[in-house]
Amino acid sequence: MTPSIRPDFIRPDFDPELSVLLGDAVTAEDLARLNDVAPPVEVLLEGRSVSHRDVTIEMSDGAQIPLAVFTPTGVGDGEGATGLPCVYWVHGGGMVAGDRFWQIDIPLEWTDHLGGVIVSVDYRLAPAVRGATPVEDCYRGLRWVVEHAAELGVDPGRIIVAGSSAGGGLAAGTALLARDRGGPSIAAQVLIYPMLDHRNATTSSKQYAGMEGAFSTEVIVCCWQALLGDLTDDQVTGYISPTRADDLSGLPPTYIDVGSAEIFRDEAIEYASRIWAVGGRAELKVWEGGFHGFDEIFPHAAVSVSARDSRIEWLRRLFTGNDANSGRDRT
Repeated sequence: MTPSIRPDFIRPDFDPELSVLLGDAVTAEDLARLNDVAPPVEVLLEGRSVSHRDVTIEMSDGAQIPLAVFTPTGVGDGEGATGLPCVYWVHGGGMVAGDRFWQIDIPLEWTDHLGGVIVSVDYRLAPAVRGATPVEDCYRGLRWVVEHAAELGVDPGRIIVAGSSAGGGLAAGTALLARDRGGPSIAAQVLIYPMLDHRNATTSSKQYAGMEGAFSTEVIVCCWQALLGDLTDDQVTGYISPTRADDLSGLPPTYIDVGSAEIFRDEAIEYASRIWAVGGRAELKVWEGGFHGFDEIFPHAAVSVSARDSRIEWLRRLFTGNDANSGRDRT
């Protein structure tokens, strides 16, 4: 599963504004530091009429999986709105890092404009677990949301499964499991620069071999190896590595975005193309000059604002139709 390394590949340039903001921070340590500057969840909730609580679900092997639940004030206590949409959030971190609060600012921003409930799953990480365990944790959490929809104030027909990076790959695997197991029903999936293919054999995978930084081919290969262990290629299912799925029909409406200057570009494009090939609904955005995680690290850059706005507008169209008042300032 190790790709053929060609460090002499020419790479797309970064967006000029992103390049200025990034400056000399091109080492793995610097990018990791930049990607870890999100404020504590308590800070993110300041000024929002949102409450947070944690619940724990039990897996069949006895493992305890935490879920973070964010609800509008007055919802879920027997009063207030019901029938709300729900974002079921799966964090990134290469399958080896992160927790239920990572990148939670992204779905919080969605609910600022569209309302609803957020449930974020703290799936188990590699290498402590291997293979399908993380995606099974995510699927069990999704089932919990449906089972407790009334308590949460959620419409079970309006659940969005979404994730960033490795979380995008796990969200895609969760959607495949839900389809193949006859539910739960998913209204949409949002895959943000998703990690979809363990083979690392695309042109973009090879372009980012040999580069300094946290998102090189070599780093991603290590993440996949931590998850897969001694599994052979034939044992890696589409639930683990979604591009391995033979059939992408019957999936919910899908939004995929990715940067042009990152390792996951081509597998994201391929995934959208395969959904279209079987008559499915998919919207694909490739943000010129975006590196992996660009809108998380520098959310105020023009291309980042466009990327984040585009996801919200797609969800708005999906659930509520066009809204001429969808624009806003980000301060």
